[in-house]
Amino acid sequence: LRQVSDLSDFSRGHWLRELLCRGEEPSHVQSSPDGQHLLLLQKSRPPTLPRVVAFQRHSIAGADLERSWQPPQPALVGLLFLQNPVVLGSWLLAVVWEHGRTEVWHFVVAVGWQLLQTLELCQGARARVVSVCSQGASLVWCEERPPLGAHSDVSKCAFRFCVCARALEVGEQGMRLGTVRIVLHNSPEYQVLASPRHVFLVPAAAGFATTSKFLLIWHPEKAEFTITAPSAGFIHSKVLHSSSESDFRKLLLGSVGLLSGFAPLDIHTSTVSNSGGLLLVSTRGSVSIVEPDGTQRHIFDLEGAPLAHGSPVQMKTFGSILACVLAGVLYLVDQNSGRLVEKEVLSMKEVHFLESQGEEDSIQLLSQTGIYSFSFSKPEDSSRPEPCLVEMVFEEACRYYQRRSLSSSKLTVEKLKKGGTFQAPVVLTAILQHSLDQKQKPSQGLQDTYTKLLSTMSLELQSYMSLELLKTCVVCAPESEVESYCKELVEQEVSRILQSDMDKDNLAYLNSVFASFPKAAWKAIRSCLQLQQNGDGLLVARATPEVWKKVLCQPQLEEVGQNGMVPLFELICTSFLRFKPKWLPSFVELTQQYVGSSWSYSSKEGPEGRVPLYKRALGVLARKNKHSKADDEMELELLLCSKRPKAVLQALHLLIRLKQWQRVVEVAEKFSKLSPLLNKEIFITLLAEFAQHRELDPYLDRLWPLCPAELTAPDILTTVLQHLPHSQEDPVPFSSEGNPLTVGLLKPLLQRVVQRPSVQEEMYSDALQSTTFPPPTPPREH
Repeated sequence: LRQVSDLSDFSRGHWLRELLCRGEEPSHVQSSPDGQHLLLLQKSRPPTLPRVVAFQRHSIAGADLERSWQPPQPALVGLLFLQNPVVLGSWLLAVVWEHGRTEVWHFVVAVGWQLLQTLELCQGARARVVSVCSQGASLVWCEERPPLGAHSDVSKCAFRFCVCARALEVGEQGMRLGTVRIVLHNSPEYQVLASPRHVFLVPAAAGFATTSKFLLIWHPEKAEFTITAPSAGFIHSKVLHSSSESDFRKLLLGSVGLLSGFAPLDIHTSTVSNSGGLLLVSTRGSVSIVEPDGTQRHIFDLEGAPLAHGSPVQMKTFGSILACVLAGVLYLVDQNSGRLVEKEVLSMKEVHFLESQGEEDSIQLLSQTGIYSFSFSKPEDSSRPEPCLVEMVFEEACRYYQRRSLSSSKLTVEKLKKGGTFQAPVVLTAILQHSLDQKQKPSQGLQDTYTKLLSTMSLELQSYMSLELLKTCVVCAPESEVESYCKELVEQEVSRILQSDMDKDNLAYLNSVFASFPKAAWKAIRSCLQLQQNGDGLLVARATPEVWKKVLCQPQLEEVGQNGMVPLFELICTSFLRFKPKWLPSFVELTQQYVGSSWSYSSKEGPEGRVPLYKRALGVLARKNKHSKADDEMELELLLCSKRPKAVLQALHLLIRLKQWQRVVEVAEKFSKLSPLLNKEIFITLLAEFAQHRELDPYLDRLWPLCPAELTAPDILTTVLQHLPHSQEDPVPFSSEGNPLTVGLLKPLLQRVVQRPSVQEEMYSDALQSTTFPPPTPPREH
């Protein structure tokens, strides 16, 4: 640890040090987004002293921020930083009290802290805020709404909470709060935690056992709720089209039977990572992350479990590194691989994480004596000495025989050496020792049977010797040549693993190789799959069926979840996104072609029997930290390359949301030919859009030919009437506002449908067009 500040560079630094040293209970410390301000919340202070104090770094004289309150006044619920809706890139401080009173503060250089506005967050006078978080310029909170009757039903009292959201806006008289958005009502108590694009709802510890078995994830942009359980992963997702659907019990109506069989949540601590996931620590010390799509992944197990209820666990992510402080021990864990990067015993009793501005390889800690920086690097795990070659052979043989043994007794290396039952490892170690020690005369001193085996293994020994030589070159080579050596080494290792069984150990090893040498691993996988573009610019692969099976191998769920391992297909997709994103849809299409030729449709043994490949690729795309327009285009390509009806319709809705009407029509024309059912779904979707606006009018001559044969004129008119936009006023003929739908626009389609022969007419057309009626009697056989 390196001290970077003794708190003297803060305004009233001596008082900050005194408050940190004198606090009887753990204090809540929060730093501003720019790292220049510290807010200290003392949980128990004498009435004469302030409970909330702000300290600024490198400050000039100005007004300070101090807030205090006595027990009759409601307690403070949250100190939140919001985006300033006036000045882009600046922030505001919101101080939220339990009864909904909200103070909005702003810091001005050379002036100090200024109170901009005092607002009322809740609409009801009896409402009580139990949890609050900030997302951009909006506040999301869970409030308690006590029932009106004194003797209300106990079950109704349990669901007396409501989750709401309001945005901070600029009004004529300064800052104001926008309209209340009811996110969820008639719900149990939830703790709300916000990521940049999602809000996690974690059940309160005192909630009912029936409602504390799952988590809720709210997606504000889509008005969608995702139900997930850490013990089972994603369960259900539902889009709330109206406020009446935001009832908690209606949301769970279709999943009650499934949820009742799950175990209650085991959550000791929860926080949000910088990648947008929810980090959870169980009472057993298990650290896992819940992604916004509802999937869950185990990361690491902390020492010292089980955790007591009062023992604090602090967590914060710095890039891909997760930092945890438990009982004075700092753990640094790689979130991607679950590997322990560093473990440090701290001499401080109480520490708080601060923001590290622009530095992802260092962590800043606030203690009673100052601010300390802890720098870390992410080298390969070379601290442990490599076991000797003989030990490696016996350890591998021990694992091999243990997997195939019917006995329940544990097989150890010592038993293997002394037992004499298994001769293969003994013979192999003798050959290796002799051939590596006496390179000039490898067959001298060996038994005759060993000599024959040595001649058979000569090529494998040469390959091993070249690999060892390459490792030596990597260690001894100058920096300018290390990259070329690493590329060759990684290619040999990836090729070797793809030719062996894809078990849990090999998959974990591949994960570490891809994490440590991403560029070399990308080139190695291209070489092993023989990926290249042909003369027409199309991606082709000449990999063998055995290699394809290794790529598509999807281990059991319990194996994948251990220490954050990722299947090989997801590793390759991640490399495509990083180095060659344009090839990813073509690669997924190639993989699907191989699956279609190797496994029967919907076979559970095949990789598509669990999760479709395009969904696995979309899962990799969703794990990116930053979302761009190129990612929307990539999502479209992945959905369309699958050629699955649901995926095509999802892509069509995405294009409609992006208002790319030219591509909407092109996709409709291309994929309507796949099946009559998909053709009908596409046409009805576009007909509904046509009824709502006039964006599709230039493409009607291309849209009407897509009309399915079974659709009649009444069907078309019913669909149009159901999707007409609702007007706030009474309809007026020849309205000048907007561009309304007219019968003239529908006339070509209706004429086409009316003039088209019906299905029954086509069935009997041959009989009706016959020249003779009834038909002549066929000749009899005598």
